[in-house]
Amino acid sequence: MVLHTTPYSSACLHFLDGLSWSLVFPCYWLVDRLLASCVATSLEKRQRSQDPCSFLTLCILISAPLYLLLFLASLPFALLGFIIWAPLQAIRQPYLYTYSRPDKHQAEQGEAGPGSVGTGEWRPQGRSFCFCSANVCLLPDSLARFNNLSDTHRRARELGKRICNGANRPQIKIYIDSPTNTSISAASFSSLATGFRRTSSLDQRPDQTHTTNGPADTETEPLTECPIHPSGATDCPVHPAAGGQGSSECPLHPDGADITADCPLHSAGANNSSDCPPKSSTDCPLHASGVQISISAPEPDPQEEEAETGNHRPGEQSGVDTGSMTASRESLARYHGGDSGIGISCNNTLSHVPRTSVFKRPGRKRRHGDETFDHEISAFFPANLDFLALQEVFDHGSTTRLRRQLHRYFPYVLSDVGRYGWKGCCSRFKFLNSGLMLASRYPILDARYECYPNGRGEDALAAKGALFAKVHVGTSHQEQRVVGYLTCTHLHAIEGDASVRCEQLDLLLQWGAEFRQSSSQSPEGEKVLEDLVAFDVILGDLNFDNCSSEDKLEQQHALFTQYKDPCRLGPGEDKPWALGTLLDPSGLYDDEVSSPESLQKVMENEEGRKEYLVFPPSKNQCPASSQKGRKIPLKGNGRRIDYILYSDEGLQQDWKLDIEEFSFVTQLASLTDHLSVAMRLAVSTGEEEP
Repeated sequence: MVLHTTPYSSACLHFLDGLSWSLVFPCYWLVDRLLASCVATSLEKRQRSQDPCSFLTLCILISAPLYLLLFLASLPFALLGFIIWAPLQAIRQPYLYTYSRPDKHQAEQGEAGPGSVGTGEWRPQGRSFCFCSANVCLLPDSLARFNNLSDTHRRARELGKRICNGANRPQIKIYIDSPTNTSISAASFSSLATGFRRTSSLDQRPDQTHTTNGPADTETEPLTECPIHPSGATDCPVHPAAGGQGSSECPLHPDGADITADCPLHSAGANNSSDCPPKSSTDCPLHASGVQISISAPEPDPQEEEAETGNHRPGEQSGVDTGSMTASRESLARYHGGDSGIGISCNNTLSHVPRTSVFKRPGRKRRHGDETFDHEISAFFPANLDFLALQEVFDHGSTTRLRRQLHRYFPYVLSDVGRYGWKGCCSRFKFLNSGLMLASRYPILDARYECYPNGRGEDALAAKGALFAKVHVGTSHQEQRVVGYLTCTHLHAIEGDASVRCEQLDLLLQWGAEFRQSSSQSPEGEKVLEDLVAFDVILGDLNFDNCSSEDKLEQQHALFTQYKDPCRLGPGEDKPWALGTLLDPSGLYDDEVSSPESLQKVMENEEGRKEYLVFPPSKNQCPASSQKGRKIPLKGNGRRIDYILYSDEGLQQDWKLDIEEFSFVTQLASLTDHLSVAMRLAVSTGEEEP
């Protein structure tokens, strides 16, 4: 169980690798730029059409011959470097494990990094864990352009920022105790219209106990604060002082103002302010009985108030990141900042904001029919994200930039996964590695990479495979480790090669079983207690969906008997709320889907999904043609090729897995051609808190 922290076992080999790559890189970069100048994205075509002087076109005409000339000059050095570089790949480690050390203050207190969570004593009632998978399409720039994406290094930095900002925001839930609605409503940072209390990452439902990743109080606190004024204020427009006479005027809408259906003070059908309840009413229209808002967030660093360090770097996290269109903890306060009303301050307490920004529409989290968990289309990555699996992180420079960003939130990262050149079962030369990356807030105990040996066509040029990891999530009262197993994979992509993908799924199950068996064996001569398994989850891009008739073979694979798909009813049939994850590349830069919020709105609309999602191919349509403006019937809600699967086999007796929520995430809008998927999984042990 030795994790590889360097690509090579000796400094000499590492030096030779760096030397050889320094000779190869100029030629590689020039080829990439030369090809990129020949393939324009739809955004670049639009910019050129708006350029009256054709300046951009002139730059390309001048730079292309220059790139070609420099390429020919650098070719001899590249060949020399390749001769040194290629043999070294046979002894290169299959992955790189990195750990972001805690700062000095945290180290003195024995704490982990800013995004890490404790792996102390396992709570009897269990915990819940949040998983996310995303295909980020970080190919070399010239290849990414065939997916209508460009500027790979910039996208890598922006991807990391958005993921960390989304995961590092507080988790907000509204629990409504009423005869007609007992589900959980999601509240974004802009939709808080009532008082709330601060909890840790352990969320509480009324009369019910369930956990996330940390401790919290078990009793429920009543709501006592008014959303119109902070605690202690005397001039409340809804609650006048004792003995005061109420007015028939609406405290939020002056006479003559338009009244919307979303106003919390108006009953349905009200058409003027005289229909508002008087200020002296004993029943506060803004405090519905049984309504509770719970906010959970990673506990703040002791040094955060003294200096912006760790996860919150100056200029990046102190407020709303306009470039990222995301929000962190501090951006909650900035978003609601103002001179009057209420809002959220950086320490999650009520403060003043303009009243017009308070009463927003409720969140979009829903529960469909007999579904036992919530599902939503979210503009943000889930708060308190624990595990992140990424695919298509191929470009070496982008890997470094993305890893640096992810380490602001995830202490443990497996990156640079796969082999180059010739190696063992990989019969063809591999120009690209596997493109897999795994980030975790929990310590990684063991990891293994396996390469699929049956790649065909252009897919055979990449070392696609599976990355297996074992993580430590706690310790029981009997000093037994509580662990979880993660699998990150990316299957064969070429359409029509169903047999290839089925063979890869067979290998995936076989390798997973072998990894769990080998990693659970204790070293020879040592007696250790058996590990307790909390979860076994597969994340990745499987490159087939559950609706296409061409994918029937994969849909009936044994994988779906051993692992459960939360979005699936059966072979060939998804649940009504399940959403396709493959976006139509031709529309990535349209204004309607250019931001996380706008893409979220489009995905919530059936016509929008038909316009911007890729659907199963039809006999009346060429698969390579653009999907815009088509009138043919479409099946389902798009091609869902990104999966999160879980298995309850191998768990301890009486332990149980329950899905708390499943979400399709639009926060990476305009940065990739996939939607991300996320799932929060609760692990209960059947025990009660002593």
